[in-house]
Amino acid sequence: MSRYCEKCGKAQKACICHWIQVIDAKTELWILQHPSEVKRAIGTARILTLSLPNARLWVGEDFSQHEELNALLAEPTRDAWLIYPGEEAVAISSLVTESVESSQVRTLILLDGTWKKAYKMWQLSSNLQQLPTVSLDNAEQGNYRIRKSPKVQGVSTVEAGFLALDALEGRDVDFSPLLDTFDRMIEFQIQQMPAGVYEKNYRS
Repeated sequence: MSRYCEKCGKAQKACICHWIQVIDAKTELWILQHPSEVKRAIGTARILTLSLPNARLWVGEDFSQHEELNALLAEPTRDAWLIYPGEEAVAISSLVTESVESSQVRTLILLDGTWKKAYKMWQLSSNLQQLPTVSLDNAEQGNYRIRKSPKVQGVSTVEAGFLALDALEGRDVDFSPLLDTFDRMIEFQIQQMPAGVYEKNYRS
């Protein structure tokens, strides 16, 4: 038997599959994952792909020549936005009132990596630089208790996905199971730490 779960990719004892709840969202969510994130025990992107039937994930650093991604972005019926807090980014709340034709497919793209790695992915990927950007103006300080972020409002990938989808569809769909799974995963990892390690290194 493999040490790792075939579905979530995590160690068998840390498998998150039994916490996953499938959620139907109209908005497509694409995750572009930096290679350094693939085997992280505390990675959260898999929560999104397991919970959301229309979520997709690709691994890489420079997506400029990614054929599948570029083909999908070129579809005339697709309305794609990159979740990235650039200078020209519009607030996610502004998209809520923006009308989308029934024939259009709204797609949100997340960069899964540290702030430094995400910035490099954006710099290298010329196709991503052509996309309109959106920021999460509904974000507060994240609950990623075992991975510090240099940003006051730094959130994990699953939290970013939750905030974006909740802003757009929260009136009709309950996305809280995403955070429930995330909290359970983090709590499990904390319980595996030697006594005093969490208090010493992560609690402020």
